[in-house]
Amino acid sequence: MSDAQDSGGPTEEAKANEIGGGTSRDVVQAGRVSGGIHFHQPSLSPEPPAAHWTPQQLPRDIRGFVNRTSELRHLNAILATEDGDTTVVDVCVIAGTAGAGKTALALHWAHRAKARFPEGQLYVNLRGYDPGQAVTTWAALYGFLTALGVPTERVPADADSAAALFRSVLAGRSMLIVLDNAASAAQIRPLLPGHPGCLVLVTSRSRMSGLAVHDGARRITLGTLPEPEAVALIRAVTSGYRTEDATEKIAELARLCAHLPLALRVAAERAASHPYMDLDDLIEQLRDESALWDALSTGGGQDSEAVRSVFAWSYRALSPDSARLFRLLGTHPGSDMGLGAVTALADVNTRHARRLLDDLVGAHLLEQTAPDRFEFHDLLRAYAQETARTHETADSRTAALRRVVDWYLFTADNARKWRAPEEQIGLGPPDEAVTPQTFSDYDQAMDWCEREQRNLMAAVSAAEKARMDRQAWQLAAVLWSTRGPSAPETEWLATAEVGLRAARRLGDRVGEAGLLETMGLSLRGINEHGTAERFNAEALTIWRELGIREGEASALNALALIDLRSRRLTDAESRLSDSADIFRALGDAHWEAVARANLAEALLEAGRIDEAAAPLDEALELHRQAGNQRSVGNVLRMRSALLLERGDTHAALEAAEEAVEIGLALRDHAPEGFWLLYLGDAQLALGQADQALTSYHRSATIHRRLGDRSREALAWQGAGRVHHHLGRHTEATGFLSRAAATHRELDDRWREAIALDHLAHTTASPDQNHPEDAQQHRREALRLIAPYNDPRANNLRQRLTTHLTTE
Repeated sequence: MSDAQDSGGPTEEAKANEIGGGTSRDVVQAGRVSGGIHFHQPSLSPEPPAAHWTPQQLPRDIRGFVNRTSELRHLNAILATEDGDTTVVDVCVIAGTAGAGKTALALHWAHRAKARFPEGQLYVNLRGYDPGQAVTTWAALYGFLTALGVPTERVPADADSAAALFRSVLAGRSMLIVLDNAASAAQIRPLLPGHPGCLVLVTSRSRMSGLAVHDGARRITLGTLPEPEAVALIRAVTSGYRTEDATEKIAELARLCAHLPLALRVAAERAASHPYMDLDDLIEQLRDESALWDALSTGGGQDSEAVRSVFAWSYRALSPDSARLFRLLGTHPGSDMGLGAVTALADVNTRHARRLLDDLVGAHLLEQTAPDRFEFHDLLRAYAQETARTHETADSRTAALRRVVDWYLFTADNARKWRAPEEQIGLGPPDEAVTPQTFSDYDQAMDWCEREQRNLMAAVSAAEKARMDRQAWQLAAVLWSTRGPSAPETEWLATAEVGLRAARRLGDRVGEAGLLETMGLSLRGINEHGTAERFNAEALTIWRELGIREGEASALNALALIDLRSRRLTDAESRLSDSADIFRALGDAHWEAVARANLAEALLEAGRIDEAAAPLDEALELHRQAGNQRSVGNVLRMRSALLLERGDTHAALEAAEEAVEIGLALRDHAPEGFWLLYLGDAQLALGQADQALTSYHRSATIHRRLGDRSREALAWQGAGRVHHHLGRHTEATGFLSRAAATHRELDDRWREAIALDHLAHTTASPDQNHPEDAQQHRREALRLIAPYNDPRANNLRQRLTTHLTTE
């Protein structure tokens, strides 16, 4: 069930705005984040610049880096002047085979050169060759833009728009950008700046010929190390741990490692950890591993086999417990992992997990990226997966995956209790082997949700592949309430489809209906109203077949929200009345208040102001007593609209300000963005034009990020009204025309008519003086509202007709 509260809310009468006519409002469901795909519309202008931050994203330099002197000279030659004003090329590709040390070289040089880029350094591991999913272009851009000071709500949800914003933010800046482990030119081209002055350093196993041809990239091909340099690398790592080994013996060890830096480092760490073992014995062990891999090899080249041989050699030196953990980490569904997930995966306590993780980090088989966060090199992750398949039984692998998926499921549900305590999935108790994480406050829960977002989605897919259908649908359902504010809606919808398939395979009708309902709410948020209505209708059918009245009432509420967005006010009122009555019969005061608040919204939209007041006041009191902040904020923004229509502008402003403050405290962009529209309305009614323009601007950027084009257009509409109020009629015409065009694209006849009414007032102003255009806008608005007969529509019809007959 969802605490969704939505409508096409009340309009301002002519006295409450500066143009005439009203604007329809359509509230976001409380506590929901929308995403989307339509982002070709331009943003409000002028926009305040992003904070001029100086990111320092480079990972630490490689300890004991030696050699590669020739390649370092080539990289130094890229910098044209000593003062660092320009570079010879804008893009440099370090290409080479797996394990050749591309990342080590790039980071080592970047640390040496970063003083030449005082405005900052950006870094992303694109995971182009990781056994799991590569980092998407949008995800990389999101990380860069937020690091550059762009607020999260201003990052567009589609990659093309985000890339354009990235180029704009970088214009005139001199920065170093490291794109690590890129798979193709297509993956990185959107991440290239559009202006000279920045240097992009790319590492890839591909030669990236397309970048050389089309983007003028310089390429440095990284081969294996010459033997003297390979020997020097081993000596650098083992120095201080072993007595002086004979050069010829170290050279033999280096040859078994194919002179590849990754293999050399792993082998050297092994030698350093056994200071009293003769090097001949270590070499003999490695030869045995090489022979083993020769027998088991399925191809991949000499270099690949050498790396795998060294991995096997180092792996076999681990203690049994550490080796088991290494194998089980290969079953983890995501690309990185926290300590809690590791303890569940291995079924060990926290202290034991830390010790084993330290062993793996010390053996160079795992990298620690932050306190209690770990990840594999992509080659080592593939090797861990292989060892798990080879040395763990199918039952053991399945049990480990089940434990970690359950850990994510129950930990996410614990986070859900902070974010949406009224929503229950009914998971039952976790397995005794799983101790999920708990949270002491709302912010801690939200931080975890944002950090683990990709792991949670990966866990749903992994559960489906492992035929853990119960976990798959339950985790998808919990994710509906625990997505971070920056998570695009389309990502959750893809995950929900996995959960829906799982519920249907199980024949779990309750799970199926719940997911259909939330997917319908999500689709409505990105203006896919037809599909949303179908999903919610299917959910209603299932709830009724099962005789679950609570589900029936929730589905009626969800269908009514679509009615409200489509201005089918009579249908909405009927469904909401039925929903509220069912909740009352069930003794569920909270959900009855939700339904009745939505009913009040329908009455407000129809212009039945006095009828809406009492249920709004009752709902506000109940939600305040229950401490449900989302519902409080949602009722406050409706109350603000009602007060504004009654002419009590100061009280309307106070209610809208409180609502927006709640949205900010919840760290939830969807309600914040929508409630800002009401704040802008109240500010404008009080003559606070600058403040209103700021509110509308922020609302537009948030809704662009969330993918709600309808509400973004409402923000443009508000901006147009502000510009009209200030006498800037050219700017007003631009914003209002843009809003009307968007509503037309979305087939939203009512909102298009409202925008055209505003536009008519602007084009008829003395400095515009286009009375013919104004009359045409009014005639079109009259045509659009012909199907509507509610009091508000009748008032608008009368006003439009009066203008047409008197002007």
